Amino acid sequence: MSSDKKLIVLQGPTASGKTQLAIALAQQLNCEILSGDSRQFYTEISIGTAKPSPEEINSAPHHFINSHSIENPVSATQFEKEALSVLDKLFENQNFAILAGGSGLFIDALCYGLDPLPSNEEVKKEWQAKLEKEGLMSLQLELKKRDPEYAEIVDLNNPHRVLRALEINTLSGKTMKQVRTNSQQKRNFEPLRYVIDFPRKELYKRIDHRVIQMIDKGLVEEVKSVAHFSHLQSMNTVGYKEIFAHLSEEITLDEAISQIQQNSRRYAKRQLTWFRRDNDNKWLTSNTTQGRLDEIIEDLRQKEIIS
Repeated sequence: MSSDKKLIVLQGPTASGKTQLAIALAQQLNCEILSGDSRQFYTEISIGTAKPSPEEINSAPHHFINSHSIENPVSATQFEKEALSVLDKLFENQNFAILAGGSGLFIDALCYGLDPLPSNEEVKKEWQAKLEKEGLMSLQLELKKRDPEYAEIVDLNNPHRVLRALEINTLSGKTMKQVRTNSQQKRNFEPLRYVIDFPRKELYKRIDHRVIQMIDKGLVEEVKSVAHFSHLQSMNTVGYKEIFAHLSEEITLDEAISQIQQNSRRYAKRQLTWFRRDNDNKWLTSNTTQGRLDEIIEDLRQKEIIS
């Protein structure tokens, strides 16, 4: 598909430098940025989600940062609908927009649309009962057996995601890849997808360092301020669940920090596995923001999108 309107998608694992690259590219192309990080939507949490700073937000127009309350979680389907509406308005006056983030499902929803997935309340209740009786590990093992490929990229510590995958598998008899036929829905723009690539060891160092920075910036205090939301599924996420465990005296702060680093590294691995599924992705190999920006600009010139 070709269109004059281009959505430049900047993907990458956590701590890979997506924000800086998106701002640099937005300034170069004089366009606006949509966040494709499903945790940055929420006004109540900032430090643990690595939101752009106020200075960064002011340096280029952003959408879907502090746009929703965590009390009303945003689904990928809702994001698709709302983001398409934003893009319709942006593309009235410009040919470029940028989508930057690491939430693969949300990015795919906007670029291609989501296939309708089967649902059945009785089947859902059966798996919920099994979860309550046998625990999450039992369901994790079941998903690994039924759909090992999806088990590699889904957050296995998120009961909602595991339950939903098993529900879909039970109803369809198919893996998630088979159910998601990737029948791309018509868009009035062309997505151009780039992924920031980092050597694994260097990426893990960046992740570990970022976690320490978050603690220094006041992550524990932020988690205390949203303790009344701890029951929400959207708070069962890396950086928050570990601090909740510390605040309830289940683990020490040092143990919480170590767990956040480990779980962040695991999350990054799942993100990279997800990005490798799409053959349209172009991997950026430079180790600096400027170098990655140059790679994108050169690619756009070779495609004769810019002069």
